[in-house]
Amino acid sequence: MGANGAMGDAGHGPPLLGRSPELARFDELLDRAARDARGPARGEEPRDSGRSRLVDITGEAGIGKSRLLGEVCARASRRGMTVLRGRATEYERQVPFQVFTDALAHLGPHAPAGFQETDAVAPLLQQSGGAVDRFGLHRSTAALLARLAAPSGLLLALDDLHWADPASQELLDHLVRHPVHAPVVLAVTRRDRQSPESLAARLTRGLDTGAVVRLGLRPLSAGDCAELAGPGLPPAEAAALYAASEGNPFYFLTLLQAHRGGTTPESSVPRGLGTLLLDELTALAPSRRGIVETVAVLGEHATPAMVSRVTGRAGAAFTDDVHALARRDLLRSAAQGLLSLRHPVVRTLVHESTPFLRRVEIHRLAARELARAGVSAAERAHHVEQSLTAWDPEAVAVLDEAAARSARTAPASCAHWLEVALRHLPHTPEHAARRRELTLRRAGAVAACGGLRESRDLLQELIATEQGSRGAPTTGKDQDLRVRAVVLCALVERHLGRCTEAVALLRRELARGPAPGHVVRLGLELGSAAPMDSATSYAQVRTEVGAALAAARSTGDEIGEAGVLAVAALGEAYEGNMTAAHGLARQAAALVDSLPDNDLTALCEPLARLGWAEAFLEQYPDAERHAERGLDIARRSGQLYVVPHLLLCASHVRVQTCRVSSAVELADQAEDIARGIGSDQLLAFVLASKASALVAACPPGDPRPLAVAEEAVAAAGTGVNWWASTAWCIFGWAALMAGDPVRARDAMLQAGGPELQRIQPSMRPLYLEILVTSALLTGETGEARGWAERARKEAEQLGLPMQRASALRSAAHLPLAQGDTAAAADLFAAAAAESARCGAVFWEAHSLLLGAPLEAAAGRGRNGTHAWLRGRRLAEAGGSGMLVGLADATRPPGGGSEAPYGSPDRPELAELSGRLATLTARELEIAELVAQGLTSQAIADRLYVSRRTVETHVSRAFRKTGVSSRTALATLVARRRTGSRFGDARAEEDRPGPPT
Repeated sequence: MGANGAMGDAGHGPPLLGRSPELARFDELLDRAARDARGPARGEEPRDSGRSRLVDITGEAGIGKSRLLGEVCARASRRGMTVLRGRATEYERQVPFQVFTDALAHLGPHAPAGFQETDAVAPLLQQSGGAVDRFGLHRSTAALLARLAAPSGLLLALDDLHWADPASQELLDHLVRHPVHAPVVLAVTRRDRQSPESLAARLTRGLDTGAVVRLGLRPLSAGDCAELAGPGLPPAEAAALYAASEGNPFYFLTLLQAHRGGTTPESSVPRGLGTLLLDELTALAPSRRGIVETVAVLGEHATPAMVSRVTGRAGAAFTDDVHALARRDLLRSAAQGLLSLRHPVVRTLVHESTPFLRRVEIHRLAARELARAGVSAAERAHHVEQSLTAWDPEAVAVLDEAAARSARTAPASCAHWLEVALRHLPHTPEHAARRRELTLRRAGAVAACGGLRESRDLLQELIATEQGSRGAPTTGKDQDLRVRAVVLCALVERHLGRCTEAVALLRRELARGPAPGHVVRLGLELGSAAPMDSATSYAQVRTEVGAALAAARSTGDEIGEAGVLAVAALGEAYEGNMTAAHGLARQAAALVDSLPDNDLTALCEPLARLGWAEAFLEQYPDAERHAERGLDIARRSGQLYVVPHLLLCASHVRVQTCRVSSAVELADQAEDIARGIGSDQLLAFVLASKASALVAACPPGDPRPLAVAEEAVAAAGTGVNWWASTAWCIFGWAALMAGDPVRARDAMLQAGGPELQRIQPSMRPLYLEILVTSALLTGETGEARGWAERARKEAEQLGLPMQRASALRSAAHLPLAQGDTAAAADLFAAAAAESARCGAVFWEAHSLLLGAPLEAAAGRGRNGTHAWLRGRRLAEAGGSGMLVGLADATRPPGGGSEAPYGSPDRPELAELSGRLATLTARELEIAELVAQGLTSQAIADRLYVSRRTVETHVSRAFRKTGVSSRTALATLVARRRTGSRFGDARAEEDRPGPPT
């Protein structure tokens, strides 16, 4: 039911009535997409293609959603747009990406020509492709839609989305949260009451962001129904039919047809609608009724050839039957030759009234014919499942293969087919091993699609069954499966925030005396879980990790040795034992670098651990290199749960080295995966990392960093573990940057607990800087001095340049608060030098910009100018809105058209207002939106103008106000509005300067 085939809906049946407002809204969206695709006419300003918009059409069954969608498709086609239309189907809800596959079916096997990511979207095109995870498929699908939108715009219409499979729903969610940057309109229809809660929630979130427009269809009026009936029906009879149908057009037409056949409205109320529809079948000859039943059962495989083979009808007799059913409007055909019933309600009624054994036989014949045609197991699995009534090894083999093929892109379907296989697998000793293996695979698939608790229950049952029925396993295969189950269960417990339970489970398994290879596997997971546990430090499992290292070395297991060394390096780095961590990381890196990628497939998580260890050791190039190698291997091998940790490691490194735009992009990718996995703990860590990147990326006054940080601590809940502590620390930083030192201090104390013991020791000096600055801003000088002294001692113990730099900045705030600008400037300069030693460019620039105005105030203007110029250059090169804003706020004399804030000749707030007063109303409006952190495209969308128009107004605002960047303009507006964050006369005299 691809693009043009479903367009016939617009021509079937009576005219479309009562939907003028909805069509007008669609006309507006389609016109805009078509204009954006064409580009500007001669003499017009250039436009960009904007962002995709999704229209959510809701209403009850029969209300006219599909008819409206058909008319929209016709209107888009008349505008020259590409039209793709697919329909989700009621009885194929486990077929992965079915509604998207249906929409893309007309593209053909060789389309789209020249698209570089065809392999990544192969599951949607029903082609065999390379290995791809489902989130890579989501991004590639967005790229495909953007390509298909050229050169005339694209309408993607998805019907009956309430029946969409989980993989399709997840893909749609991605397209809502990450709108396509192309002239694309997505239109979906669904029934409110039958929509899964997750789907409704995803679309509702889109309403809040403006990515979704909702059109709720109401019943037709009495006048519309009378017009639908035509002039031959007396008004009284039309009114009676209208009352019985309650304005539902499908019900009204069904009742009208029955009325013309002699049935009275009183006996045909909607409750008896099914009887009326099925009455149409009673007059059919058995052969024709068989065709109708077969089409209802076959669904997306109801080609004429398939229906002919299943029913045993062929030649002219079959053709005559199909034509006769089409004349009665029971059957319809689409461009790809598929046969369908005239409405999903009719299919439901026919399907449910078809005798059970008849349905089973139709599915069995369909599965057989598809196998003969060489169709993949994934496409046959639906029919195989529906034809299974008893144990059938060949049928279960198909389900097993389908599950394996869909595990990475559609884990919900994988889990479903494995569950069906397990349901039919006999509970006999000869099948026990296979049952355990299928259960373990199903637990992994369930976890991958967000069912962490269900996965844990399956694994615990599997472990308990193995223990209870057999005692200690007696074969290597049994031992291996049990250890795999224990390790996976511990991993799931970790993602559920139950690290204590994970550690206990692993220790119990180690106490059973497993083989050396299993000691390595269990020790790896134990070393990974312990640092995240509030009750267990890495020091408490150091012995077990050491035993795992010895076991790996005793058996010559270089891969296991590298993994344990990486985990040990991170454990020691977390605890602040930097000498030991350096040695372990060097050994791990030497082994990892000597091994080929294929050998590292089992080491993706240890690679993430090594990357993080090197990041905490401030060895940024090595950390990024190992994280990127791990990402490549993890994606190729389908180890999705590791990918967020690798992405966030790379994101963290890019923040420290001041490449913040790419840092935000990496965190965005990690967020997609974390939401798909469904782990609140992982999501808390991901959002905290994203908030950290946003603090660095966004200009002063942007609300996004604090909003994301707030969501991070909400996801962490009441947990007291490493993830929760990290989320609270980043929240404290975001709150400080938002100008709320009290909230920042409270957050840090929440993160650390008594004596700040829960804050990661190797990062504590950096986080203590937040407490120092917060205390000084709230007048708690003594408290600030105590935190600064602690930061100095801990930084010296760690011996890490970036942590020493942070302690130096903390120390600098103290003389600054007493007016000793020279001493403060010296400390900021020393902090910049320490940061530069390890390549922490972000913190180098930060220290330079904080110290630059103090150098000038101390009479060292040349030093101040040099520091400011280098800091500004690093900030702009790294794309840091925060640092560029700081640079604009501390510009030295002669450094630009703005005088420096904090210097004796700085402009007063009245002058700020005077500069803004030169702007036109439109320029000021756009400047205010810039200050809110909106991009040019977001402003263009809000004001219904082109992006170039926005950029023109922004340039004029630069010229009139004398600033040179969006961040400076935002800062200027914010100062006028708030009394100037950096421009208060006390900022350089009585306070520690701009917050860290």
